[in-house]
Amino acid sequence: MIRAVVFDVGECLVDETREYGTWADWLGVPRHTFASVFGAVIAQGRDYRETFQAFRPGFDLNEQREARAAAGKPETFGEDDLYPDVRPSLRALADAGLWLGIAGNQTVRAGGILRELFSKDVDLIGTSDDWGAHKPDPLFFDRVSAVVPFSPEQILYVGDRLDNDIKPALAAGMRTALVRRGPWATIQWDTPEARNVPDLRVETLADLPPGIEQLNAQER
Repeated sequence: MIRAVVFDVGECLVDETREYGTWADWLGVPRHTFASVFGAVIAQGRDYRETFQAFRPGFDLNEQREARAAAGKPETFGEDDLYPDVRPSLRALADAGLWLGIAGNQTVRAGGILRELFSKDVDLIGTSDDWGAHKPDPLFFDRVSAVVPFSPEQILYVGDRLDNDIKPALAAGMRTALVRRGPWATIQWDTPEARNVPDLRVETLADLPPGIEQLNAQER
């Protein structure tokens, strides 16, 4: 039975529209153009970071993050960037007695913001920079398993990407839920893998409580 739910961050809890818009601004290209190339890169199954290379060959994302921070324009997000179903869904899952966590590919700075936003709502907040392992590296999911007080098969990992979230979490022995939003899930939604690999496919996080209840009922 599922006893813990762990969430990815970007396009699962956080709408990244503003974040990627500020990257377009930093590059000095129209936001619509940046978004169009971003979507094309994802649809071709390439690493999203290749988007930056299209506009500035040799672009180093980590270096540019530091440059933005030094210029007073760091990557950031806040309450207004959360999807509207996040708060009520977390409350509903907690009320159902589930252990909750957040774990995604995020910087130290982003981890601090997550703790400001969610420290009272979840039992764990972990980031790739905290753990020295980035999805889809199996070590990342080993870290999740190590800090969640339940066995992997009792953990539901919720994400928006098959490649970074669903498939590696499944390989780690976890249950999975694919949420349909953001560019990755929207593009991948009707593929055979998206239809057949996740334990749950949800249009909104509000679908998680009844979906988990149904999965658990099948285990009784």
